[in-house]
Amino acid sequence: MKIKTLLFTLSLLFAFSAARPQPQVIDNVLAVVGGHVVLKSDVESQYLQFTAQGSKGGPDLKCEIFEELLFQKLMLYQAEVDSLEVSENQVESELDRRLRYFIYQIGSQEKLEEYYKKSITDIKNEFREYIKEQLLVQQVQSKITDNIKITPSEVREFFNSIPKDSLPLVSSELEIGHIVKIPHVSDSIKLETRKRLNELRERIINGEDFGALAVLYSEDPGSAKKSGELGFTNRGELYPEFEAVAYNLKDKEVSQVIESKAGYHIIQLIERRGERINVRHILIQPKPSVEDIASAKKFLDSVYTLIDTHQYSFTEAAQKFSDDPSKNNNGIIINPQTLTSKFENDDVEPSLFFIVDKMKPGELSKPVPMRTDEGKQAYRLVYLKSRTEPHTANLKDDYDKIQNLALQFKQNRETQKWIDNKLKTTYINILDNAYECVFKNNWIQ
Repeated sequence: MKIKTLLFTLSLLFAFSAARPQPQVIDNVLAVVGGHVVLKSDVESQYLQFTAQGSKGGPDLKCEIFEELLFQKLMLYQAEVDSLEVSENQVESELDRRLRYFIYQIGSQEKLEEYYKKSITDIKNEFREYIKEQLLVQQVQSKITDNIKITPSEVREFFNSIPKDSLPLVSSELEIGHIVKIPHVSDSIKLETRKRLNELRERIINGEDFGALAVLYSEDPGSAKKSGELGFTNRGELYPEFEAVAYNLKDKEVSQVIESKAGYHIIQLIERRGERINVRHILIQPKPSVEDIASAKKFLDSVYTLIDTHQYSFTEAAQKFSDDPSKNNNGIIINPQTLTSKFENDDVEPSLFFIVDKMKPGELSKPVPMRTDEGKQAYRLVYLKSRTEPHTANLKDDYDKIQNLALQFKQNRETQKWIDNKLKTTYINILDNAYECVFKNNWIQ
């Protein structure tokens, strides 16, 4: 069951509403809300994106978008009245969070840059002010709804108020676990990797260009094409070992070889702005030998046998043997979009879905190859904990989802009261009702 209010959708799609090249539209001011304007181009660009994603077009959709933008401008004005503020760090963190979400959705940073025909830095610069406004809007909305709670009886009452033929359809959902074994890398291979990086460092110290060597030798696919540059990041976003060195570098200084979860690096500081740094690096990962890879697979073969013969449960084996952080969650993988253990089919990584699609709940796969988040070769046992079939929502199986719906309904009711009150005291002027909208709220006074 995917529940998305228009406001949530608009806030998530901020990049798709302006950065992507759009056909030219005639621009003019449609409305003024407390000194903030809604432009025709705002509505039209949102409309183009919604229809491109399959939404049914027409005047009704444009009117929904128009009214939603009026609502956002009303909250932005209220943020000014209440003297609300957001820090630079808050803006940068939220900007990075949303970009990570889009990168996850589209597949890679390179694909995102190709889609927008802009560098990641240019994308950030274009939407920094927009994100600041959105954070202010969120603060106002939080003041309206944060103290609203929902009781079990209210959840039941809400569910019973929905006509039976209007109950939503819940998509199939999966819960997936895994036990990961990363092959051991010998000390001699690690030593050889460090030696290679030290040789590159010497070449840089002797005058060769760091960026050119990063293009040639770095094994970080995301930054190598950009001369090793990572772009501005906040403290806490990179590996701790990496940051401990990077934040102590002087401008253009090159670090000694350091080790992180991803492998071995040398780092050069490009620029520092307070607690934000822009660095470039060269990453080389020590590669396990063929024998080490085979040994990891053999190890998981033995773990499979221990589980198959009931000497260990999957949970016990994951906690004891897995090299993945999911061991702390009994081996169950967390969906990064929802922060729950539930995945809809489309949310599962294709190579993983190919495995679990053939499994029954409770089944465990034999060892299969994988790549970790750091790009390391590994093997894993895949466990399908549960699979729900598509079904009509019910309280027994879908209580959490219905609870969230009931809470949203209650929050929307309080928000409507807030809008009604603010419309009485805020300057609003609809200069051009270009779409001949019949608004849900009394914007035309």
